[in-house]
Amino acid sequence: MVKIRVGKRGVIVIPKDVREKMGLEEGSILDLQVEGDRIVLKVKDLWSELRRRGRKLKVDVEKAERELDEVDESWLERLKL
Repeated sequence: MVKIRVGKRGVIVIPKDVREKMGLEEGSILDLQVEGDRIVLKVKDLWSELRRRGRKLKVDVEKAERELDEVDESWLERLKL
């Protein structure tokens, strides 16, 4: 177990060896949970979250292409004026 101190504004420093082991870098996102008298930090894997959300998207590629073509045609018409 590693002991750390809470600094000004509640800042804590995660020791370097722990950061390296967990793959944490500046800007990494962590989830914080309170479980009874414990504080639990979990590494947030943003790529996994994006992949999970992306699987839920339903996209009709042909419809999207038609809409883009319509916008392009409309834009070209305005240029002719």
